[in-house]
Amino acid sequence: MNDDVLISCQGLRREFTVAEGRAGLLGSIKSLFSNKTSVIRAVDDISFDIRAGEFVGYVGENGAGKSTTIKMLTGILTPTGGRALVNGVVPYEERVKNAFNIGVVFGQRSQLWWDLPMSDSLDLLRAIYRVPQARYHESLAELSDWLELGPLMKMPVRKLSLGQRMRADLAASLLHGPKVMFLDEPTIGLDIIAKDNVRRFLKKINKERGVTIILTTHDMDDIEALCDRIIIIDKGKIAWDGATARLKSDHMQGKILEVEFHDYNPKIHEAVGLTEMKSEANKKWLRYRGDGGAALNEVISALFRDYCVKDLSIHEPKVADVVKAIYQHGAEVGEDGGA
Repeated sequence: MNDDVLISCQGLRREFTVAEGRAGLLGSIKSLFSNKTSVIRAVDDISFDIRAGEFVGYVGENGAGKSTTIKMLTGILTPTGGRALVNGVVPYEERVKNAFNIGVVFGQRSQLWWDLPMSDSLDLLRAIYRVPQARYHESLAELSDWLELGPLMKMPVRKLSLGQRMRADLAASLLHGPKVMFLDEPTIGLDIIAKDNVRRFLKKINKERGVTIILTTHDMDDIEALCDRIIIIDKGKIAWDGATARLKSDHMQGKILEVEFHDYNPKIHEAVGLTEMKSEANKKWLRYRGDGGAALNEVISALFRDYCVKDLSIHEPKVADVVKAIYQHGAEVGEDGGA
């Protein structure tokens, strides 16, 4: 592993053995007494390197395998095959040592004690991570200033709003000075202002503290605002890996046409010069690249001439649109592997 590579996965694989179930309540009861099992491969031969200081979005639909990957990198799960290293440590073999190297924030779970004041929870974590008092107070003062935690320190955690608790959890995960942070849906349920506060803080610790961050989220605005690199995982495999800027340049040229048809959803002929990205009910989302084909006004005229178009609107493409298209149609893994 190169000196600047902080996280490395090579052929990482995780399988789960599950009882073969049957439909309905009776089938579920019968499956309890059945010896029939099947193997599900949640993560299927994943390889990537993440360098120190990178801010990486790890994106996938529910069940794609992203949470399983993160659990192996944090030491919660042991892989079925392959190998992972986090800051030179095999996380599932040296769990305690790995815990001292990483910070973890899960949007729906807290590492703070519910009935204790925030300050007491943070002090308990200081003791758990054996942080020297002087370093603890210096780090806490900096984090408290960045996250505006001062007025909240004496409040029981249960009385904090969701946004306040998330800020407290971020501080808790960084008290021991980890080099790597794993964030799972850190902005879920937050309002616009709280999301913006969390995003600004994450940018700051990435740039000023040099913390390497792996972010899993369904909020593509988080990815677009924060991540220099995106790894898209689909059905346990990497579907795309590369710089966010390259994803935009390769896949986000032109415009997105949102087209609603009258009574049916027709197949759009390729000659029209559009690529279908998504289709729902009587609507299609079509990408117009404009690279040497017909002009946009000519394409729109052809749509209205050849199809029963009810309504049409034009949008600038977003990362979310590209990710949806990759889920539906697949894409080549980035040639540079995110380097």
